[in-house]
Amino acid sequence: QVQLVESGGGLVQAGGSLRLSCAASGRTTTTYAMAWFRQAPGKEREFVAWITPSGSHIDYRDSVQGRFTISRDNAKNTVALQMNSLTFEDTAVYYCAAGLGGTQRAAYHYWGQGTQVTVSS
Repeated sequence: QVQLVESGGGLVQAGGSLRLSCAASGRTTTTYAMAWFRQAPGKEREFVAWITPSGSHIDYRDSVQGRFTISRDNAKNTVALQMNSLTFEDTAVYYCAAGLGGTQRAAYHYWGQGTQVTVSS
């Protein structure tokens, strides 16, 4: 019922910035919490950031706190992830998700296909 499409991934040098965007369609996004997860090769998919339906609460994993900013624009049905001061450890496929909220993968029922972020050292 919800389709999510990520964009904005690419290759960036360490210390650089990148902005990811997720466009939602199919149902109103105001019903859902939105989140970003990422998965590096050989590792489990991990929580990055999430935001409540109204945008009133935001949470980040410790390693991106202060560097990444999640935001949403319900009028445009989009959610973004601004990533600054990128490091090699941020290299992963980044996934947009919609669901009940929180940091757990199981709480999210709709997922995008992912966008690759590669940070060169």
